Parts: sequence; structure tokens; C-alpha cells
Amino acid sequence: MRSVLSIAALCLALAAPALAQTPTGTRLTLTDAANAPTRSVIVDGASWRCEGATCTASGGANQPAPRACRRVVARLGAVSEFTWRGTALTAEQLAACNA
Repeated sequence: MRSVLSIAALCLALAAPALAQTPTGTRLTLTDAANAPTRSVIVDGASWRCEGATCTASGGANQPAPRACRRVVARLGAVSEFTWRGTALTAEQLAACNA
């Protein structure tokens, strides 16, 4: 019984770093890659990092996705896709966000 528990604990210890690297589901695509910041930008506690027009974030305030989008667009510019903590905005929500 002890060996089973030891093996289970070892498996969890080895899996922990992989779980910590799992994406949060917070990302966006800028409509103009020229607006992409060259270093990390913090908006409402979320740290945004961009590679080309694609940006991902970690952390951030607990807020609805449309509000988070408006706050980010105010700093980084218009977006063609926006997902906040796993919630993707619809075309109508993106249009309102970019307005």
C-alpha cells in the first residue's frame, strides 16, 4: 500500500511543473501587429506578452471578458480575436470592444 502511495506522490510531483505551464486561456490577436508591444504590458493586473500580432496573458483582475477587452484595446489597439480566461468574445462583442 505504501508503495502505491509513493508512486502516486511521485507522479503528482512530476506533473506539477507541467500543470503550472498550462495556458490560462487568455489571448488576443491584434489587427495591426505594428501595435504589438516589444515587452510585457500590464493591464488590470494581467501581464500581456506579444509575439507578432498574437498576445497571451497571465493573471488579471476578475472581470467580464467584454470589459477586459475594452481595457486592453485602450492600451494595445484593435483586436480581431479576444479570449479572457477561457471566454471567447463573439463578433458582435469584438465590434463593441473595438468601437
